[in-house]
Amino acid sequence: MGRFGVTEILVILAVVLLLFGGKKIPELMKGLGSGIKEFKNASKDDQQPADKKEDETK
Repeated sequence: MGRFGVTEILVILAVVLLLFGGKKIPELMKGLGSGIKEFKNASKDDQQPADKKEDETK
């Protein structure tokens, strides 16, 4: 259950194309990218020490 071959990846891409259509895929990728960006920013904020967070709010 670990590795995907070329055939499996092509089948997955074909199914995604059939489900969402050619016009919706860029929108979907844009939403996914912005979600990942927000997640990274939120995880950076959680890793900052508490005293730095207090300084930023002032």
